[in-house]
Formats: sequence, C-alpha cells, structure tokens
Amino acid sequence: MQLKRFPVRRVVEHPLHAARRDAWPATLQPVRQLLDEGLDLGPATVLVGENGSGKSTIVEALALAYGLSPEGGSTGARHSTRITESPLADHLQLVRNPGTSRRGYFLRAETMHGFYSYLEANPSMSRMDVPFHEMSHGESFLSLIGDRFNGPGLWLLDEPESALSFSGCLALLAALQELLASGTSQVVMSTHSPLLARLPGARILDVGPWGFRSVEWEDLDLVRNWQAFLDSPDRYLRHL
Repeated sequence: MQLKRFPVRRVVEHPLHAARRDAWPATLQPVRQLLDEGLDLGPATVLVGENGSGKSTIVEALALAYGLSPEGGSTGARHSTRITESPLADHLQLVRNPGTSRRGYFLRAETMHGFYSYLEANPSMSRMDVPFHEMSHGESFLSLIGDRFNGPGLWLLDEPESALSFSGCLALLAALQELLASGTSQVVMSTHSPLLARLPGARILDVGPWGFRSVEWEDLDLVRNWQAFLDSPDRYLRHL
C-alpha cells in the first residue's frame, strides 16, 4: 500500500481531553460532529458556510492543534495581540501520516496587518524580508504566500478572498495547485468565494446547522446564489 505523503489524515477528539457538549464551541453542530465523528482530511479540503457557521472555528483549531499561531504564521511564530480563539484545539488530536513534513503556515485575512508588523519586528536572519506594509492588502497577501508557502507542509487559510480581487483569487488558486501537485503538501481553507471553493481536487464541506457534509461545487448554495444574482441582480436589489 502506498503511504500518503501529506501531513494529516484525520482529526479526532482527544481521548484524554473530551470536550463538554453543552459548552461553546461544541454547541455549534459542525464542531459537535467533528468531536463525535472525527474528520478525514485529504490533500485539499474547502469549508464553505454562512457567517457564524463554525468553519473558521474549525480551521483555527486545526492550526492550533498543528502548532501554528492562531493569528497567523508558521510553527515558529509567537505573534499574539488579543486571545480570542476558542478552546477547541485543546480537545483535538491530529492523526498524522508517518514520515511526513511538520512544516506549515496559517493565514487569516482579519489579522494580517498585525502579523506584518510582527514580521517586521522579527526579521529573518538569513534573507531579506518582503516589505509587506508597503504593498496593498491583496498584493501583500499574495506576496506572503509566494514567499512562505513552499515545499511540503500543511497550509491553512481562513477566508483569504477578503484580501483579493477576482484575478487575485485566480492567482491564489494557481499557487495552491502548484503546492498540491507534489503530493507532499496539504491545504485546508475556509471561504465565501465560489471561485476559491472550486480549488481543483478539493473535497468541499458545506458547513451549517446540519453539521458538515460533502457537496459538489455546483450544488453549493453559495454557487447557486451568486449565479442567480449575476443573472438578475435587480431581483435581489429591489428587496433591500
């Protein structure tokens, strides 16, 4: 049997640190399902859902359980401004594929400004850092991905579309495809973008009050709603 070469094959509840089901975030149905049933991860997983559905909570917890900073960065980053993350990571155990990379990076658009300041205050000792604060939000986001997302590892992104234009989203997809091509990298991403949800080869999880379920891209409410709006925007705008 050929061994899988990407880092994490499954996420389960930690057998020695069970979470209370009557306390947040286990009161969110997707989180409860994750704790009750576990979640198999392939090379690429995309979580799609409404605001407050729990998708970002899950991605953040995966990052923390892997040893990444909740506000972004690699396993070596210690950037923290205000602790707001959920305790979910304390109750998770990652089942890793043997012999795979422990490298990784977590990017979340809402904390990028502070993270750039952290990088400026902690410059690399071996190379010239990219001047992220001198770029636009989208340019700096893509530059960081190009500079830091390379080689084998686990790459997590939380709603990256908030920093990116249409062409920027396409550029991100190209970068993620290149990472996945080696078979040694793994991507987990939450998004509201139908474009990013179409990451080739990704398993799409529709996250909501039902928990999470695998869905084909064309069957996502996200995709159908955008298609309907673009076909006839006035049908929506007149009801505002």
